[in-house]
Amino acid sequence: MKLYCHPLSGHAHRVHLFLSLLGVAHELVQVDLMAGAHKAPAFLQMNRFGQVPVLDDDGVIVSDSNAILVYLAKKHRRADWLPETPDGAASVQRWLSVAAGQIAFGPAAARLVTLFGAKFNAEEVIARAQAVLAVIDAELANRNWIAAAQPTIADVALYSYIARAPEGNVDLSTHRNVQAWLSRVEALPGFVAFQKSPVGLAA
Repeated sequence: MKLYCHPLSGHAHRVHLFLSLLGVAHELVQVDLMAGAHKAPAFLQMNRFGQVPVLDDDGVIVSDSNAILVYLAKKHRRADWLPETPDGAASVQRWLSVAAGQIAFGPAAARLVTLFGAKFNAEEVIARAQAVLAVIDAELANRNWIAAAQPTIADVALYSYIARAPEGNVDLSTHRNVQAWLSRVEALPGFVAFQKSPVGLAA
């Protein structure tokens, strides 16, 4: 099993993290984004959008980080990570949508400004980040995990960009429940950290 990735991509990290949490043997294949390797014909054959991550499971190609999380949970029959009940599956899907939406356009976008000079309005994306973090903080007020009584792929999908939100000048200090949840994720057996960058509030 090969994971095509980049060490600074939170989307790639969430897949790497889940593979490690599952204890699944895999090879990391770093894609040189700066050199445009993700736009090369060979890579575009795997993912026409030209984005990491891409999973190659002995010829089965899966792209999109959240889709890969679902694939891995289903392949390994891990209903603890992706519940089979209608309400359980819907709860996880709700937060996968948040990861692809508000997280991508909030803390992830804010980090792109400081790390890669992305042309977003910094104040706007930081405000979006703080808004979604406030919602997540409230959701975690009376439970340990975001979608179920145990960790699920929803927690994995949310973790990476929230953990590195300070790199985008997004302050986590007022979100105490989020901070405690980050610590719980980091205490899971098999946890692997997302590479840190000394930018923003993390500088």
